[in-house]
Amino acid sequence: MEALKQRILEEGIVISDQVLKLDGLLNHQVDPELTMQMGKEFAARFREEGVTRVVTVESSGIPAAFATAYELGVPLVFARRKKTLLADPDALCERVPSFTKGIVTDILISRQYISENDRILFIDDIIANGDAARGVVKIIQRSGAELVGVGIVVEKSFQAGGRAIREQGIRLESLVRIMSLNDGKVTFED
Repeated sequence: MEALKQRILEEGIVISDQVLKLDGLLNHQVDPELTMQMGKEFAARFREEGVTRVVTVESSGIPAAFATAYELGVPLVFARRKKTLLADPDALCERVPSFTKGIVTDILISRQYISENDRILFIDDIIANGDAARGVVKIIQRSGAELVGVGIVVEKSFQAGGRAIREQGIRLESLVRIMSLNDGKVTFED
């Protein structure tokens, strides 16, 4: 997605050779038009997979996942990062570290919203080390649902997350792949 690459170059802030801040378009503020374009692109890539639900992790993955679910005409389910008083006590749960937050959290999905009859597309904003993605994959597998693929808005391909998911035999499609943040510069893969 050339429009996404351009926005990353214009608005992304390279914090270090490992961290790219995308608050202006993914993680704090959302451009609805660009987000809907992302959803259309993911939907086009996965339309033939018979997706019955889109799954993401709160909160930064929700806009792109919503746009994708809208385009596919299926429900969006998001894995919560916090248990609430009303949470399903039998929810599917995985403990995952967060690369950007530097903490370990539980992610959970109620069994009410994911079942063995589902064909799941997992959409997320960024993949770095892939811990959250691996946690969601485990939840989907334990539910008995079929994971048809993973869509990532920004893959930092110099980190192991995307590669680790692909090595599990899972189809992973990224809208943008960044191969380096060295010298304060974003370098994309072709």
